[in-house]
Amino acid sequence: MKIKELLLNGNSFSMLLKQLSMNVEDINIKDEELILFGINMRNQETMKQNICIEGKNKDGDVNLIGTLHYNMLNQLAVFEMQGVEKVN
Repeated sequence: MKIKELLLNGNSFSMLLKQLSMNVEDINIKDEELILFGINMRNQETMKQNICIEGKNKDGDVNLIGTLHYNMLNQLAVFEMQGVEKVN
């Protein structure tokens, strides 16, 4: 399952996108395939990974920088945002 889908299963990520006026269709998790490969190779139940989520809102391109908390056993993911970066 894609990380974006797991994040959208919870309310907090959807609310974050709403606060930043971002549409789900306009976001992309940078290096998602590489992150998923690393998760599968570690054979750990839980993990933390720094990630960048690229997106767009009415003001232009935006990067959300933060930590992905992932529980492979329960297929749960939470994004802990540490910063927002406006891209020109």
